[in-house]
Amino acid sequence: MRSAPPKTASTAQEPAELSPNRGRWITDWRPEDEAFWAGTGKSVAQRNLVFSILSEHIGFSVWTVWSVLVLFMGPNYGISPADKFLLTSLPALVGSVLRIPYTFAVARFGGRNWTVFSAALLLVPTVAAAIAMKPGVSLTTLLAVAALAGVGGGNFASSMANINAFYPDRAKGWALGLNAGGGNVGVAVVQLVGLLVLAVWGKEHPRYVLGVYLPLIILASLGAALFMDNLAGVRNDKRGMHDVLRYGDTWFVSLLYIGTFGSFIGFGFAFGQVLQVQFKSDFPTPIDAAYVTFLGPLVGSLIRPVGGRLADRFGGGTITFWNFVAMAAAGGVVLTASLRNSLPLFLAGFVALFVLSGIGNGSTYKMIPAIFRSRADVEIMAGADAAAAWAKARRLSAALIGVAGAIGAFGGVLVNLAFRQSFLETRNGNAAYIAFIAFYVLCFLVTYLVYIRPRRATVDS
Repeated sequence: MRSAPPKTASTAQEPAELSPNRGRWITDWRPEDEAFWAGTGKSVAQRNLVFSILSEHIGFSVWTVWSVLVLFMGPNYGISPADKFLLTSLPALVGSVLRIPYTFAVARFGGRNWTVFSAALLLVPTVAAAIAMKPGVSLTTLLAVAALAGVGGGNFASSMANINAFYPDRAKGWALGLNAGGGNVGVAVVQLVGLLVLAVWGKEHPRYVLGVYLPLIILASLGAALFMDNLAGVRNDKRGMHDVLRYGDTWFVSLLYIGTFGSFIGFGFAFGQVLQVQFKSDFPTPIDAAYVTFLGPLVGSLIRPVGGRLADRFGGGTITFWNFVAMAAAGGVVLTASLRNSLPLFLAGFVALFVLSGIGNGSTYKMIPAIFRSRADVEIMAGADAAAAWAKARRLSAALIGVAGAIGAFGGVLVNLAFRQSFLETRNGNAAYIAFIAFYVLCFLVTYLVYIRPRRATVDS
């Protein structure tokens, strides 16, 4: 029978102790204390969650803004389709690299303080892009400016680490799901902004897209400064990050997250370009592509919490396995549509990939605490102290969430590079689609062999 992690009870509803002279630092935070949580903690955590979502949402929009800006680059820019895939690869690469240091920044500087800084930092890539976006600018300059947008990808890691510290274990899943989903929606929203600009002002005004975000960035930074808090008790667990790298589960889960989140962010960056290159006659202008590109990221973002809920109901391993089976099938639909030059089938297959990548994001993250709960049970049955085993499980789970998030984001780079190489060599995306299908097959085989077989069935509990 599974042992349960210890709970803390209290008879007093004590308030969180704020120290205004220290810049909104909370020195007494006990979310696992049910009375404390009901009396004060929940309302404080919810307030921080709202402004965390706002900052992360804008971060995702800035991170993926180049998926929109490349649609404005007509022949007068002298930028080839292959070069455009490079422009969308660089932000994905920089964002994935920044996720680890951004995770540590919360404990080092405080969640509120880092959110204020990281939100304000989004002004740099936004202003730089506004200056650079004009015909005749060199590819080198555009690549350098696009790389700056990677700071928006780091916001996800710090935002998740911060909200994770505010919520008790029993409420983390829903809070983190809202935080992640609200951020992911930024991918679709920036494309809707691009569609609006293209429809109203035309492709000669990419700066209008960036202009929309300048006041929003300031608003997010001010909101964090005025309404968020720092938690004094948060500590960086560098040892946990080091220790978790020794577990094979770390690399298996990271591989799976490349397949889910990597697909989501990679397709979010590339979808508009793929449509314009592969179905040029159907999408002769950027606005034609923009009418479609937002749909996939939108449904993929909104459905992410559903993946977590399905995993709660049926098990993370089971949902992740069948999700990758479905992703391989959807990839087959996209490949068939490409070979037949069928746009309706192509769109249906790609939207399915977005939906499934969103479900897989939630179910894969759900697997992480289950894996280490399973390990804790084994240690407890072998005679280990239950409290110590549960504490170790929580520490390793938090570390793996950070590692998997960084590695998974790198999948977005691989998706864009696969498309670039495929279009360079064959003038279509078929080679890339075959590579995606092969990777999804690898992922469902790994999920089955490592997490579905009877000896690892506890992962689904």
